[in-house]
Parts: sequence; C-alpha cells; structure tokens
Amino acid sequence: MVPQVITGILIPFAGTSLGAAMVFFLKGEISRRLQRILTGFAAGVMVAASFWSLLEPSLESSESMGRLSFVPAAVGFLIGIGFLLVLDMVTPHMHMNKEGEGPSSGLKRTTKLILAVTLHNIPEGMAVGVVYANIIAGGSLISTAGALALAIGIAVQNFPEGAIVSMPLRGEGMPKGKTFWYGVLSGAVEPVAAVITIFAFSMVSAALPYMLAFAAGAMIYVVVEELIPEMSEGGHSNLGTIAFSFGFVLMMILDVALG
Repeated sequence: MVPQVITGILIPFAGTSLGAAMVFFLKGEISRRLQRILTGFAAGVMVAASFWSLLEPSLESSESMGRLSFVPAAVGFLIGIGFLLVLDMVTPHMHMNKEGEGPSSGLKRTTKLILAVTLHNIPEGMAVGVVYANIIAGGSLISTAGALALAIGIAVQNFPEGAIVSMPLRGEGMPKGKTFWYGVLSGAVEPVAAVITIFAFSMVSAALPYMLAFAAGAMIYVVVEELIPEMSEGGHSNLGTIAFSFGFVLMMILDVALG
C-alpha cells in the first residue's frame, strides 16, 4: 500500500519535471499558439478531474443524508474556491500582476512565473492527497485504479506547465540547467500538498466529502481565474477550446476506464 501511495503522489510531480526537461530538447520560447493549446488541454483535464474524480465521489459519500446529500459537496466546493481566492490575493504572480491586481511586489519576473505555476499545483496536490488518504483509510469510495487515473491525468496536464515555466526563462537567456530546476521547483509543492492533505484526513476522516469537494473547488478556481483567460486571450482562441475538449475527454476516459 505504501509504495502505491508514494508512487501516486510522485506521478504528477514527475509530469511537471518531464515538462521542464523540454528545455534541453526545444529551441527558443513556446509559441503563443502552442501555449494556448497546452493551457486549454490542462484546463480540460482539471475540469474533468474535478467532477469525475472529486465531486461525484463527494456526492456519493453523502447519499445517506438524503435530499441534503449535496451539502458537503456544496460547502466544500465553495470553501475550496475561497481558499484559492485568498492565496491568489496574497501571492504575487504573473497573471495577477500582469492584470494590475494583487499585492504590489518587487519580485523578479522569474519568481512571479514560478509562483504562478506553483499556485496552480497546490490544488492538484491536494486532490491526489485526498483520494489516496481515502485508500489508506480503507475506504471503498475511490479505488486504487481510480486514484492512479487521477494522478496520471494530472501528470499529463502538468507536462505542459513544466515547459511553460522553463522555456520562457530559457528565452530570456537563463542557462538550461537552471531553467530546468526552476520548472522542477514549481512542481515540488504537489507532493508536499498531497502529504499535508493525507495527514489532515487522518485526523478528520469524517470530512472526506468536504475535502473531495474542497480540492475540486480549488482546481476549478485555477481553471476559471487563470487557465481559461490565458487560453482565450488574443486570436486562435478556438484552438484552446478544442484542446480543452480533448483534455476533458482524456481525463474522463482515464477515470471511467481505470476507476
């Protein structure tokens, strides 16, 4: 059981690291069109994972409440949205500062870019952590295969995020090795968030439906606040929409087929 949990927690982190490694194989920056496609794909995966892997199990685990079974999912979802909203407000990063929002900061562009992707990765780590916490506790709501499907899906969408961190930094003249490690660093928060979530669950196991929905709300916040605007900005926004569709379908297939 322990090796399976450790592997599941590290899979999304590996996706980010492999994406960051693209700096050794690609030349120049990622084109705006490709970045839009990758962002749309990541958004689709996150939306599908939020529903199929998190919200649906949250609702199922509360069926004993009858007509009020929606309460844990609704409350957890909104708290998750609020949690990321607070993080978004207090953490200076590229998207917020580009729009003239968020706290003023003298941080370098490099640091803001890393913080932006790190902020995206927190809810993803929490999502993986809560499903594996349920497995550790012996819960039958989410199977080991279903948890693995979520981890793989998040790793797939983390791949472009790792590249989106490392490639622009390389374009600014930073050495390849250094940009790779910055990309890896941006994904390191995921296993940390997963472990913290597992420990939190061990203390309040009855809060499973709330924690599942909390992770879903946090992920949806990132999609709506960050990814959708980025994939729709400028021309060729239809490419981002198409990529979103493929990402959604891929995650749905993984969850249903493996879950």
